[in-house]
Amino acid sequence: MTAEPHCQATLHLDPAARADAAQRLRSIRGHVEGILRMLDDDTIYCVDVLKQIKAVDGALKKVGTLVLRSHLHDHVVTAATRG
Repeated sequence: MTAEPHCQATLHLDPAARADAAQRLRSIRGHVEGILRMLDDDTIYCVDVLKQIKAVDGALKKVGTLVLRSHLHDHVVTAATRG
């Protein structure tokens, strides 16, 4: 999906939120890589894999919340002033 050339909608994250989101995503990447290794190990219990998947899901939700808060603050709240 590409934005219209005249569209001012961009990702606005303050530096602390951007760093937090990036760190969380790097951690998530590590968790996913761990889950992939678990799938290759026949001795791993299914419930352990499910627990790790649940942890990744929760971490992704936190990143989504960071981006949503930014959107609400920088786009929705200021929409009236932008027309």
